[in-house]
Amino acid sequence: MTSAPEPSASPSAPLDPTPPKGGPSKPAGPSTTLTGTVQAGVEPNCFLLDGNLLVGAPRGALKAGARVTVTGHSQPGLMTTCQQGTPFVVESVRPA
Repeated sequence: MTSAPEPSASPSAPLDPTPPKGGPSKPAGPSTTLTGTVQAGVEPNCFLLDGNLLVGAPRGALKAGARVTVTGHSQPGLMTTCQQGTPFVVESVRPA
């Protein structure tokens, strides 16, 4: 009795680490502005503002206890290493 060969996974295409020409695409819809006091998240280098996880701000622009105004957009499906908050992709940040 011969056994059928086991199915093999087909190799996947390598990931291209370069962004598409013209830079990353912007989401549909307007930007949102949030103002408040930054809180430290449970993981290092994770910062929250009103339940939003602030993602993509320039390094050093945010620190716990700082009062800031950030402009950006919510991106709930974004994967992060932080364990709390709705991801909010920061386009700009300034002291409030």
